[in-house]
Amino acid sequence: MTKLFLILHILAVIIAIGPVAIAASMFPPVARKVLASPGNVGATATLGLLNRISRVYALVGLAVPFFGFAAAGVMKVTGQTWVIVSIVLTGLAAVLLAALVLPRQTELLKGEGAGGRELGVKDTKQLAMFTGIFNLLWAAVTIIMIVRPGSTLGH
Repeated sequence: MTKLFLILHILAVIIAIGPVAIAASMFPPVARKVLASPGNVGATATLGLLNRISRVYALVGLAVPFFGFAAAGVMKVTGQTWVIVSIVLTGLAAVLLAALVLPRQTELLKGEGAGGRELGVKDTKQLAMFTGIFNLLWAAVTIIMIVRPGSTLGH
């Protein structure tokens, strides 16, 4: 059962988090193209596609902690520091994605910010920063999962 949950957890990470990380990272430069030439239908369509990929795969990404908790439970490691730190970082990444990345993508896609304010390059740079932090959080979780500092698994 341990191997099954680990396999499902890792597959969920690859299948869900990879596309979110890539699509979200591609979004700001494409948004800058749209802002520079609003009539660019191709760039606008690409922006919509990247937003849809980010949203759909963010929902699919809910499988990552589900299978992660299942694997940790079967392995009896849920109380270990490396697992707790990974859970906290995963939670931070999820909050960042849900509260800052996806809503800002939607604003840029619609062409206006909160209160009808006009959007500019500064907004795309902020989005790029939040996306970068999201990606760094996942990189940290990946490293922790491999190195497992303080693990009692004997590896």
